Amino acid sequence: MLKAHRGGWCLFFLAAVIPGVHFQSTNGSIQPALDSELHAKGRIYRPVLQPSEATPQIGKYVRKDPQGKPCIRISMGAEFLVTENKKTWYFDLDPSRVEVTGYCGKEEAVLSLTLPDNGASLQFKFKKEKNVFYVIEMNAHLSPMPVYKTYKGVLAHEKLFKTANGRSFTCKSENLLLMSSELKIKLVPVKMQAFDLSHGQYGKEVECWADYNKRIIPIVIGAAVVCLILIIVMSFLVVRDRRRDGYERI
Repeated sequence: MLKAHRGGWCLFFLAAVIPGVHFQSTNGSIQPALDSELHAKGRIYRPVLQPSEATPQIGKYVRKDPQGKPCIRISMGAEFLVTENKKTWYFDLDPSRVEVTGYCGKEEAVLSLTLPDNGASLQFKFKKEKNVFYVIEMNAHLSPMPVYKTYKGVLAHEKLFKTANGRSFTCKSENLLLMSSELKIKLVPVKMQAFDLSHGQYGKEVECWADYNKRIIPIVIGAAVVCLILIIVMSFLVVRDRRRDGYERI
């Protein structure tokens, strides 16, 4: 009896920490089932939350118009952060499982990333305005295991990742977006462009402020230190020369 309880707890632990492992019942006992087995038996796929953070895989996503010309191109790693009972859980978006949908318009375009059985989704709505483009709205949802609950969030009426037309927004630093009180989305790194993609490729990169600050602040600090050293040296030389002149007069 004790061994059976221990085995059950071990399987529960596996389902909680190993992606793609779920529960199934066989002859009254609980056994792990892989995603492929669940699909074969008509079960519904659900993302598995992880207790610790990991570096998300970088996916390359493209949405094309009816003529086959790309109108949106995004390269990024995406991670869902769920807060439940004051504890944070993590789920990394797997590019190999993602279905890309959306549409291309003259002034608006949408790119949606969806996992099997609508287990999770992430949507970007772009808007073109005069000489710039930006993300005006983001939607996200996650229906994970072992918590049987759907977490949803939206950012609306925003001007995220604003960039000049014909150029691409690039950011190696972490972008943490608060979708709701329970759901955050982390994008790292991210490179995106909408509408004017010459030959379907990214345009000249526009660096985000976080990357710019990381690059320029050490230079500014270094220059300030050099200036301070020069001031100290010059002050020392001036004081020494004045003392020498005083000795000569005596």
